[in-house]
Amino acid sequence: MAVRLGVVSYLNTRPLVEAFRTGAIDCDFELHCDVPSRCAERLHTGETDVALIPAIEIARGREAYRIVPQVGIVSNGAVGSVFIALNTEPEKIETLALDSGSRTSVALAQIVLARQFGSRPEVFFHPPDIDAMLKRADAALLIGDPALELRHHRVLDLGEIWTQMTGLPFVYACWTGRDGALTPDDVAKLVEAKEKGRRAISQIAEDYAAQTCTMPPDFYAHYLTHNIRYDLGDAELEGLKQFYAYSVELRVIDSVPPLRFYG
Repeated sequence: MAVRLGVVSYLNTRPLVEAFRTGAIDCDFELHCDVPSRCAERLHTGETDVALIPAIEIARGREAYRIVPQVGIVSNGAVGSVFIALNTEPEKIETLALDSGSRTSVALAQIVLARQFGSRPEVFFHPPDIDAMLKRADAALLIGDPALELRHHRVLDLGEIWTQMTGLPFVYACWTGRDGALTPDDVAKLVEAKEKGRRAISQIAEDYAAQTCTMPPDFYAHYLTHNIRYDLGDAELEGLKQFYAYSVELRVIDSVPPLRFYG
């Protein structure tokens, strides 16, 4: 039976799954694409076996999950696609509209505003339409592809502020699933796909630029090589643990989840 993989439908995840889409790796994976929040929900309810879920959702599973080692969606400095757009000064934000597709960045936004700017705004979810969001709130959180091409707004890059604040990378998402959902061979293929995907970034950027017709391929290639990183090492795991600790302080989650990995 095929392993059902939940895949976030943003440009920054394409290097992790391109080898499966193109057949460069022979595998028995069935890809199910959606926004981050839905990827998490589908894993929690058993509609998928393993998913690239928002890191915060590892703490919200109905059971203790395992993580695929060595692979993640990470930034170490400016991320370029997770922004708070501002109508006012960060210290004065009283209402914050949240991209309804997000989960980890929702927690990150609240951590950054509270710790760096002393702001604890009222929050609400909204479809990712920046102009509509800013009509209803002092600021708006926008993530992923809609944020990537955000123009003409004053913004806070949350990846940049996190690294300035902690000196650590930030982990947005990991391949996550239940015990026994992946064999060691499956895990090896997910790691191999990352390496093949990195080598295919120029082509991925060209294809995406042809789809969107808004920015040149070099813009997307720079984003995928300079803003987004795909390795999950010791520094990244330290950043993840710090994120969980801050999330507990703000009562976003109840406790720091154990980090358990597939063999």
